[in-house]
Amino acid sequence: MATGSEAGKPAEVVLEWPKQDKKRMLHAVYRVGDLDRTIKCYTECFGMKLLRKRDVPEEKYTNAFLGFGPEDSNFALELTYNYGVDKYDIGAGFGHFAIAHEDVYKLAETIKSSSCCKITREPGPVKGGSTVIAFAPDPDGYMFELIQRGPTPEPLCQVMLRVGELDRSIMFYEKALGMKLLRKKDVPQYKYTIAMMGYAEEDKTTVLELTYNYGVTEYNKGNAYAQVAIGTDDVYKSAEAVELVTKELGGKILRQPGPLPGLNTKITSFLDPDGWKVFVHSFRVYSWIG
Repeated sequence: MATGSEAGKPAEVVLEWPKQDKKRMLHAVYRVGDLDRTIKCYTECFGMKLLRKRDVPEEKYTNAFLGFGPEDSNFALELTYNYGVDKYDIGAGFGHFAIAHEDVYKLAETIKSSSCCKITREPGPVKGGSTVIAFAPDPDGYMFELIQRGPTPEPLCQVMLRVGELDRSIMFYEKALGMKLLRKKDVPQYKYTIAMMGYAEEDKTTVLELTYNYGVTEYNKGNAYAQVAIGTDDVYKSAEAVELVTKELGGKILRQPGPLPGLNTKITSFLDPDGWKVFVHSFRVYSWIG
């Protein structure tokens, strides 16, 4: 696929599209060892809803979408169970998902009273701040940060990934996907810096929390977490921008834009400069890991 001057378009024209597009974070995809157990954990402990579930026996997998609202307006978690596989390596690169809740103390008590989840960091203010947080791993070891926050249209509020060069990652998501840098915070006493990237303010939507740990440039990503999916009004224009930015900052196009066989949607997929996989597709609900 030609981009920039190869396609007769100046680079500045190609890169204008991400600024104009109405992208939205759609869902995160990851693999679990016991689908029903995880569904029970998320619905009973975290208060999510099972939005849909689909078995695909010819390809030997089942997936389920969970979240706090309908997929056409809210972020969702897509859980995938591959027949006969009961354990995955989460690796060191994936950090956590986050859930915003009006009373983290009460939510923690609910989790403690369940048989499928536990609290590993008791509720309380963050060090040096006033925001109340807690941490709770799910049965497969995926960490959930619980953040006390007022009413929000999107309780599934963060996907945290670790990166090796923060400024490069910020520039990539800004230029390739039109995200905004919402907040950046350096914490020298603990030797890390975070950047919140998204399409609206943190209390209104799901954001990517990119974390840089001083001196760490690469992480083992394991085989559990798969990707995040982002919706677009035009897959082809989005892919042009992504391919142009990968030439500058790194990353790789994995799937050229086009229709997804058997489903009425168009997709493209790529790796960011750290190797994190991203799907960009037209605004239609679908599920596929690839």
